[in-house]
Amino acid sequence: MKHYHYIFAGAGLSGLMTVYRMAISGRFNDASILLLDTDTKKENDRTWCFWQRGITIWDDIILRHWNTALFASQNFRTDLDFDGYEYNMIRGIDFYNFVLAELKKHSNIAFAHQKVTDFADLGMHVLVKTDVESYTCNKLFNSIYNPALPASQKKYPLLQQHFIGWHVKTDTPAFNAHKPTFMDFSIVQKGNTRFMYVLPFSGTEAIVEYTLFSKDLLAIAEYEEAIKQYLTDKGITEYEIVDKERGSIPMTSYKFWEHNTKNILNIGSAGGWTKASTGYTFKNADKKSREVVHFIQSQNDFTKFYKKNKFWGYDLLLLDILARKNHKGSAIFAAMFKNGKAAPIFKFLDEETTLSEDLAVISKCPKGLFINALLRRMLNL
Repeated sequence: MKHYHYIFAGAGLSGLMTVYRMAISGRFNDASILLLDTDTKKENDRTWCFWQRGITIWDDIILRHWNTALFASQNFRTDLDFDGYEYNMIRGIDFYNFVLAELKKHSNIAFAHQKVTDFADLGMHVLVKTDVESYTCNKLFNSIYNPALPASQKKYPLLQQHFIGWHVKTDTPAFNAHKPTFMDFSIVQKGNTRFMYVLPFSGTEAIVEYTLFSKDLLAIAEYEEAIKQYLTDKGITEYEIVDKERGSIPMTSYKFWEHNTKNILNIGSAGGWTKASTGYTFKNADKKSREVVHFIQSQNDFTKFYKKNKFWGYDLLLLDILARKNHKGSAIFAAMFKNGKAAPIFKFLDEETTLSEDLAVISKCPKGLFINALLRRMLNL
């Protein structure tokens, strides 16, 4: 049975970000590292977007970036003032190629296309079983999400950011290449939080995505009919569907980190790295992967990695509201973005604000909803 210093169960966004940072740090050249995943990472299976001020280590693979975006509600439309932020888009295939090209330079890092079937912390080491063979390691990073964990309890609500997107191409210009649509709540809500999301590559090409924040997924035909109707309403009737993408991202404040052990760290969605209130993944995973690589250079107990902060509580209150009154999402986001100033909200969602800055953002929201949610939490209703 082969032994490694570190094993990654799953090589998705969080796993690849973490091992990439380990590789470029130069601090782990003597450590044996194994990534286990059935996916060969040779397909463009998703698109990630994130806002950022300044440079990132991912700048070379940013396909498009924008300095403004459209926000729309049932009652108004506004161009968002990013005030120095950029909204960036990265294709999955570009990210995979970028990371894997770096990993190939490191002989101490191996990738096995195997399915992880079980793992256990045995105290002195971790046992990892796959459908092919078994391994041991000093430390395991697990990014295999177990939906049964948040679904098995009622204390912390579980919603999904679920969507289908069409990559469409038109013969004549139909999109504003310089302005994505960040959230368009002007569509029929049907008792949920539903919006359209448009990422333009050019005047004739864009990803048009129908997204919901809700508990239950829809039939595929319902997402696609909504996209088709949205395009028709925009006067876009002649187009080619180049590609499609589909996803469902958990939105919950469930305490995934309580399942960490001394030698097993849950990362990505499996570790609660997804931003609970929005479902955004890339930026949070980037920050957490940096923290993990710093942590393992000086500490040995993964139960000490995570610390709950005030933003966990903010996210929980929003999810409490959306779980009970899912149709209120449009009004909440419209109130936040009504004045068009996106930068303070981006900073707040990045969990980088002071208490006074928190209050400035929260004060924009419908106060009754949040006060009621806070009281229900305090009274355990």
